Amino acid sequence: MIVVPSPDVTLVLKMEPSEEIPFVLLLGYKDYPKDKQYIAKTQMPHQGNSQERYTWVLGPNDLTGKVGVHYLVVRPIVEAGVKSVNATVTVTSIAAQCKYWNETKSTWSEDGCRVGPLTTPLVTQCLCNHLTFFGSAFFVMPNLVDVSRTAELFATFSDNPVVVCFVGAIFVAYLLVVVWARKKDIQDIAKVKVTVLEDNDPLAEYRYMLNISTGHRRGASTSSQVTVTLLGTEGESEPHHLTDPDKPVFERGAVDTFLLTTPFSLGELQSIRLWHDNSGGHPAWYINKVMVQDLETGQKRHFLCNSWLAIDMGECILDNVFPVASDIELKKFSNLFFMKTAKDFRDGHIWFSVISRPPTSTFTCVQRVSCCFSLLLCTMLTSIMFWGIPTDPSEQTMDLGHIEFTWQQVMIGIQSSIIMFPINLLIVSIFRNTRPRETKPGKPKAEGSKQGKTGRVSPSQPPSPQRERDLTPDTVIKDIKKLAQSLSKAMKSPIPRLELEMKPGQQTDINTLLSLVEDIIRKQNRAGGEFYTDASKKEGALILSLGVANLQETSLCGSPEKTGDGSQKRSNNSQYLYRQLRHVEKELSLLGPSRFPNPDSYCRAVQQVQGMKGLLESSSLGGDQLARSPSPAESSEGDSSSKKQGGLPWWFVFIGWILVLATSGVSGYFTMMYGLTYGKDRSISWLISMVVSFFESLFITQPLKVLGFAAFFALVLKKVDQEEYGDPKFEGELRNPDDPDAVRAVRRDSTCSFYQPPPPTDIDRMRNNMIKEQKVFALIKEILTYMGFMWMLLLVAYGQRDPNAYFLTQHIRQSFSQGISDSMSHGNVFTWANTSLLSNLFGENPGFITDGNSKLVGNARLRQVRVQKNSCRIARSMRQSVPDCHAPYSWEVEDMGSYGPGWNRSGSENTSKTLRSPWQYQTQARLRAQPIWGSVVLYRGGGFVVDLGPDSQNASSTLQYLFDNTWLDMFTRAVFVEFTVYNANVNLFCIVTLMLETTAVGAFQFRSELQSVRLYQSTGGLHIFVMASEVIYFLFILYYMFVQGKLMKQQKWAYFKTKWNLLELAIILLSWSALSVFIKRTLLGNRDMEYYHNHKDQFASFHETAIADAVLGYLIAFLVLLATVKLWHLLRLNPKLHMITATLQRAWTDISGFLVVITIMFLAYSIASNLMYGWKLYSYRTLLDSALAMVSLQLGIFNYDEVLDYNPVLGAFLIGSCIIFMTFVVLNLFISVILVAFTQEQMHHKPSEEEEIVDLMLMKLCNLFGIKIKKKEDSDSPKENGMTASATNKGFFTISS
Repeated sequence: MIVVPSPDVTLVLKMEPSEEIPFVLLLGYKDYPKDKQYIAKTQMPHQGNSQERYTWVLGPNDLTGKVGVHYLVVRPIVEAGVKSVNATVTVTSIAAQCKYWNETKSTWSEDGCRVGPLTTPLVTQCLCNHLTFFGSAFFVMPNLVDVSRTAELFATFSDNPVVVCFVGAIFVAYLLVVVWARKKDIQDIAKVKVTVLEDNDPLAEYRYMLNISTGHRRGASTSSQVTVTLLGTEGESEPHHLTDPDKPVFERGAVDTFLLTTPFSLGELQSIRLWHDNSGGHPAWYINKVMVQDLETGQKRHFLCNSWLAIDMGECILDNVFPVASDIELKKFSNLFFMKTAKDFRDGHIWFSVISRPPTSTFTCVQRVSCCFSLLLCTMLTSIMFWGIPTDPSEQTMDLGHIEFTWQQVMIGIQSSIIMFPINLLIVSIFRNTRPRETKPGKPKAEGSKQGKTGRVSPSQPPSPQRERDLTPDTVIKDIKKLAQSLSKAMKSPIPRLELEMKPGQQTDINTLLSLVEDIIRKQNRAGGEFYTDASKKEGALILSLGVANLQETSLCGSPEKTGDGSQKRSNNSQYLYRQLRHVEKELSLLGPSRFPNPDSYCRAVQQVQGMKGLLESSSLGGDQLARSPSPAESSEGDSSSKKQGGLPWWFVFIGWILVLATSGVSGYFTMMYGLTYGKDRSISWLISMVVSFFESLFITQPLKVLGFAAFFALVLKKVDQEEYGDPKFEGELRNPDDPDAVRAVRRDSTCSFYQPPPPTDIDRMRNNMIKEQKVFALIKEILTYMGFMWMLLLVAYGQRDPNAYFLTQHIRQSFSQGISDSMSHGNVFTWANTSLLSNLFGENPGFITDGNSKLVGNARLRQVRVQKNSCRIARSMRQSVPDCHAPYSWEVEDMGSYGPGWNRSGSENTSKTLRSPWQYQTQARLRAQPIWGSVVLYRGGGFVVDLGPDSQNASSTLQYLFDNTWLDMFTRAVFVEFTVYNANVNLFCIVTLMLETTAVGAFQFRSELQSVRLYQSTGGLHIFVMASEVIYFLFILYYMFVQGKLMKQQKWAYFKTKWNLLELAIILLSWSALSVFIKRTLLGNRDMEYYHNHKDQFASFHETAIADAVLGYLIAFLVLLATVKLWHLLRLNPKLHMITATLQRAWTDISGFLVVITIMFLAYSIASNLMYGWKLYSYRTLLDSALAMVSLQLGIFNYDEVLDYNPVLGAFLIGSCIIFMTFVVLNLFISVILVAFTQEQMHHKPSEEEEIVDLMLMKLCNLFGIKIKKKEDSDSPKENGMTASATNKGFFTISS
């Protein structure tokens, strides 16, 4: 049945017959066609190529314009007499049209065009008789979704919840992250401010803003008290303590801004000095860079620090001077690259900036999270829209090396970008460029936010009480002294009349200090006259006879101009001197004459100050400019007024939020609709692809893009990007010179320890204490790590072994050794096999051995190894008496031939084809066996094999057959009975090998090899515990590899000269070897069990698994041995063990000589005893056994009777001489050498630094548990007790009284 949709379509029918046969096609309308009732008819195959032969094209004229259901009938054409044909024809129907745009009629037309036979379901072939333009889709249409089916699709949620749940989880995660982001924004708001230093001098009004950047390295933040000093061409500032009582400073990756004031300009900044007191829990500080801005001139100076201020990192210094960075240094590739990379990751990268957003940015963390949320949902929508669109096979593939793509893929990417990026870029731009909402100017601020007005200078000091705010004459005198000193430094003029400095018990006169200021000004005066004349003093008027004071100095920073409120302001020394004099005048007016001992002195001081002010007011600058003293807040507002004019109005943020909600809602809705439309399987495929591509873009593509832009910026542009620190934000009202509280402000306490750089002696002491503490913690860490490592190793070792294995092997050995004698003939072997072997191998319960507790895995088998005939030479004189000779077993003479029953060569041709013939040699590989050690020699794994069968009857008949055909004869050298059992009670496999071997003397000796293996891990709680122990153990190994790798990198070839390093290396290598053997054993066990399940009626060999398990046991045993030896190294700090080690080192030269003598004598007696008794006595049969007997003789564990019974004379001589020479002489001298060395070591023993570390560790442990111990008396105790406050704050422990 075929449906024709419209009257103007062309129907293309493609036939695919299973055989090359002719057939007739009939097409009927609304009914099956008949021979004479049809619409169209044709016969196939047609003439032409392969595609056209079985293609039928029916145009609109052939279909006669009929629309609806049509029926197609296929009739094969067969020869006469053939009733049926077995063939299949596959029919594909295609409805297609060929239209072009008729420009004359302005419509789509089919004139001159028809559909070709090469049309496929994806491609339409148009055959036209004219040139024309055909319509083609430039854009790729996305998958369609029916919005009207919303309720219907959501009703299928239970069948396909994948995408809906994923989108819902994203919305929930967004809400949770927004809560966190809001808290982070609140924290960042507290960080965005300029901290006015509390120790700024009230007289100092020349302002510098410091932006100090702490690095991003681990442990970069500091808890120490940091101090800074600025150094310029015109002098240096006082040390200033960088702290903020309202927020933490110098956190990792943070930028802290401080306002520092000086009395006068420092000129061109040349360097900055930073130090800290090494206090707190994490004193080390990594400083990245510092930017200092002169707020009076607007100049910025950068200092590239990139160094540690720590006693245990970097250069191990706490005090450093950093020079100002030149343009060449700022434009270096390393500086530009890292600066650009850090800025782009912290602010430019929309995802990473959520965590590391600069606090000064107006683009808040909540807004960034919302932009990420919107971007993610839009990305999901564009991805799912074009998911699974079929590829056009006619489209040409473009090739760029190994990268292939099509135009359809390019267009999908472009369309996705057009849909996704403009709206998200608009949202980000709105949030980033919107100005913050201005606060009302009259709104009061919280009292707690005020900075720099009051408070304490030192964090270690309590808040200043109100009485310290009282203004006294001494305070005014100190301020005038500071004024004189700062003015002297600014004028580069030494202070005259130093004899007037304050002395103990003497009060300095205020008029004298003001005269000192006059003298400084007088030196700068061109005329060289006096400030005051006698007449002026009498009249009370000030006579200015000096003319103009030469106090104006040209700014060192070029043209010091700064725009603010549309006017220009010049700053010079006269201006700031005038402000300081005005401050002193305010102090005098607040005091009044009643507070001075001499009212005349007060009046004269006021006249002196007013006189100097009048002089400055009459200078060329003019009094108005001198009198105007803008506050930093006003200055900053004026500086940033132009900046605030840029950007979008504050209410644009609401537009951004509306766009976020709209894009997120629409994207989430349509993503869920697409997911419900696609079905569960397709949705899971899309979700996996989406998640993988998202994380690949987030962690690979975008970081590489940031690094690429940074490299281009640093290599090509080479532009120093001035970092946006934001406008200075001064919390609260700053000091106003006219404010009485500003005059009464607390002065700095210059006696605080952090105002002085730590002296080198204190740094050395702190460094030594730090090194000792680090060694103590390293030792404690090493001991605890070793204890955990040893515990895990023992758990792993004993988890691989079962104490029940011994009892299982002992039971099987005793059961099968019944009826065994010391010397057995061939007949005895068959007798034992028919009795003890069969009775125990096939117990009462079918399939179980002995008492029915152990299951027989597979069948048991017999294997013998033989030697060839005439495998040895016969002495010439005995050749007539002895016809042939058969050598003991060796791999060279082993018989590997094929025989018939009774070892007859004639029947070997017929029996060689039998796979399981006991007369045919089978190789070790075929038998899946391994070589095995016997009591005499190492036997190969191959041999002549016979299976005993599944029950006792088959086994008994097999043994009888072997006995009747003389399977064991004079050429047999060993017989092996091999089988495997499984005891489910103890979950153990036991691989059993019973050996009967002979040394060609005709008698068999019995030996058994049993190996217990656990192939199935138990499912109880102990198994989980052992598995966890194994995982933790290898985590320890990875840790030790990391530690040893660092040591190897540091020490290079010297690493291999230390025995303890070699021990650690051996433990690591053995651990990984054990892991590889464990994996190998598991794989072999699975292989053998699979073979057993597939061949239960055959012998299942577990020998290779047993060998792997034995090797694993040996490796673990050596691991425990080496790990236990390592305990000696950990106890090296014990004084007694250290003395023993030192004793052995002292006596090593003499000990080595005695060891050589002992070895020679020991070897001589071992060889002699082996030669004398090795052929008669069992204890001396080999050289190794003789050596063990000599060791037993020295230990007193010796069988004297067997030696004396064999030969009383030689035995007595051997035993007596060995005791006299080795025990009485050599060993006693050996012990004496060690005792002498021990005595000398006791006399010359010196306590090492490691013993002090042990004492310090014990002290810390005792303090931790509250145990009081008596400290050792130390001659350096006074010195240690006199440590500075910095070391005390650090918390160092010293062993002193």
